[in-house]
Amino acid sequence: MDLVRDVLDKQLVDRHGAKMGRVDGIVVELRHGRPPEVIALETGPITIGRRIGKRAAAWVTRLMIRIGGPQNGEPYRIPWNRVRRIEIDIGVDADVADTPLGRRQNWLREHIVGRIPGARR
Repeated sequence: MDLVRDVLDKQLVDRHGAKMGRVDGIVVELRHGRPPEVIALETGPITIGRRIGKRAAAWVTRLMIRIGGPQNGEPYRIPWNRVRRIEIDIGVDADVADTPLGRRQNWLREHIVGRIPGARR
């Protein structure tokens, strides 16, 4: 499998088919004398910032902490053993409502989107 081609930037969906964002990063563990092992997928603005560069990552991290508190200072990781299928999208054994991603989506819906005139909740 070509991880970059087959996994990176693909849509993540939970066990119910709800969108969870995109795969923004792949966490690989380097092991002495053994091949590298994929241990998790990352998603969120901090990982995107890291892909751009150190300054962007630091700025995005500060912004996320300021908006959502210290618990938002790290990207959300989905353990590789929770990945169930890799097709057009990446199916994971999780429920978006039980993750920080779901809480972030709800916050955005209530505090940003809900205040736009004509927006539907």
